[in-house]
Amino acid sequence: MRAFVFPGQGSQKVGMGADLAAASAAAREVFEEVDEALGQNLFKLMTEGPDDQLTLTENAQPAIMANAIAVLRVLEKEAGIALADKADFVAGHSLGEYSALCAAGAFSLADTARLLKLRGQSMQAAVPVGVGAMAALLGADIEKATALAEAAAEGQVCTVANDNDPTQVVLSGHKEAIERAVALVKDFGIKRGLLLPVSAPFHCPLMQPAADAMAEALEKTRPGTLQVALFANVTASVVTDPAEVQRLLVEQVTGRVRWRESAIAMKDAGVEQFVELGGKVLGPMIKRSAGEVEVTSAVSMEDIEALAKAL
Repeated sequence: MRAFVFPGQGSQKVGMGADLAAASAAAREVFEEVDEALGQNLFKLMTEGPDDQLTLTENAQPAIMANAIAVLRVLEKEAGIALADKADFVAGHSLGEYSALCAAGAFSLADTARLLKLRGQSMQAAVPVGVGAMAALLGADIEKATALAEAAAEGQVCTVANDNDPTQVVLSGHKEAIERAVALVKDFGIKRGLLLPVSAPFHCPLMQPAADAMAEALEKTRPGTLQVALFANVTASVVTDPAEVQRLLVEQVTGRVRWRESAIAMKDAGVEQFVELGGKVLGPMIKRSAGEVEVTSAVSMEDIEALAKAL
């Protein structure tokens, strides 16, 4: 069994998509459609920068999705491989869940781009700059990270945002609480705590205004039928019902990304091969979480050709 997975924020970089667009008309069509849907030249920003503009959440989110879907479209249109025939499940890390749903046919490409633009804008606007923060805990499992978050909170928000793998957990919340957590890592047997260069504290209760904005947007742009079942971030379990998908996408804004649990659950469901489209970030996390599984990733034309032969 096989799962196709889609990367989240942090996987963006200036130059992304340029080689693929140069090599493939199918990829160019994706970037053009996203630009048109957003009314901005996102592709120019992806390929030429500047980096500080691409890193802005409202740009990074649709850019990462566009890059992943471009890889998928090349695979489908030029290699003749249909995702629905080759995938038993899809999953995505945070914003990657929208890429996964687009790949599974639940949202059109244009709608996915618009939803992610809004998601980025509303997440940015939910908390004034400087009020929130996030930190990666290296050498931390979920138990240690949870204990640290509780100790550092002191009446403020300090919670696990991403349970990425058995060695990496991300905390999110009020800036002072996150800084306290970083200062306390050694007391909890955690190797390192690193403040992340993010513009808002994602996946914590401070994001409630963004969750409200997404609830409203998803009422107008509801997910359709999924051609492939999704493993959802907030439950680490299978979902196929569009109404349930809609509810979980809203919950995901403030909820924990249960990536480690998702990787294990997919393996337990029989997945032996994970294919990451548009990045090389999730594969190592999946291996550390699920153990003996095969992981491949496709970003370049060369990767896609190799993947097409292997599928």
